[in-house]
Amino acid sequence: MTAIGRPDLSDIHAGDWVDRRLPSAWRPYTRLARLDRPVGVWLTLFPCLAALIQASHGFPALWQLIVFCLGALLMRSAGSTVNDIADRNFDAHVERTRFRPLASGQLRTRQAIVFLVVELALAASLLFFLSPYTRLIAFCVLPLVFIYPLCKRFTHWPQAVLGAAFNWGMLMAWAEVTGHVPAGAVIMWIGAIAWQIGYDTVYAYVDVKDDTRLGLKSTAILFGRRGKSWVGLFYAFTVASWSLGGWLSGMSLPYAAGMVVIAAHLAWQTQRIDLQRPELNFRLFLSNILTGMLLACAALAGTW
Repeated sequence: MTAIGRPDLSDIHAGDWVDRRLPSAWRPYTRLARLDRPVGVWLTLFPCLAALIQASHGFPALWQLIVFCLGALLMRSAGSTVNDIADRNFDAHVERTRFRPLASGQLRTRQAIVFLVVELALAASLLFFLSPYTRLIAFCVLPLVFIYPLCKRFTHWPQAVLGAAFNWGMLMAWAEVTGHVPAGAVIMWIGAIAWQIGYDTVYAYVDVKDDTRLGLKSTAILFGRRGKSWVGLFYAFTVASWSLGGWLSGMSLPYAAGMVVIAAHLAWQTQRIDLQRPELNFRLFLSNILTGMLLACAALAGTW
């Protein structure tokens, strides 16, 4: 995210690979799907991979890896499209987002809706490779995907809704591999929601002035100057939940070592937060790709 007057943190970076390599007609759709900003894909994918590894108690089947990787990519892209459709009028008044395809007029709403239908159809095609129980769980996430963009209008907790949707693949992974979703998997998912509330709050502080001016809500606005402490609490809850969930899932001692590493990394993030430095907060947000990677590695180590 970016604050007013910080074009270096803008969503759109002119002259990047999208501008250099893609036909002009493709560029707005590529940016609408956030393919030029894949951080969301990694943040969605790594917890899902961790769940696949835990459920399989080792390396999952190749076809499962392919299906869930594609699912993370497509659903994150569809969610981004829904978000931009809902926020197109707000985005035009925020420095970070005013160059997005819908906000800047590069695409019309009707074009974005057609693109969304295509994205959802591609994602739905992956369900043919999954069990009926997993398909049922997959359909249950759709209300969250469509409700999230509206949450910032009436609650300070849109990050919680986003966290539930972003990490839904964790529940699907267990359903597909084992045929049920045990308590340990649910606790791991709850920990991922807490993690997302933490890092997305850091993200939201970059836009807090614009959001306040527009009458929108976020955890950053709710926490105010106490944001650093609140983020630390959510990160602590994350580590506790992942530790308990891993134990209930039968993870071995190396998993606990992985939790220590994750705890140290999240503590470092919390210590570094500076509510007055949006560029630093943005970098700390990006560092959570490493958190997700560490979780997947800890899950793999826990199967030894």
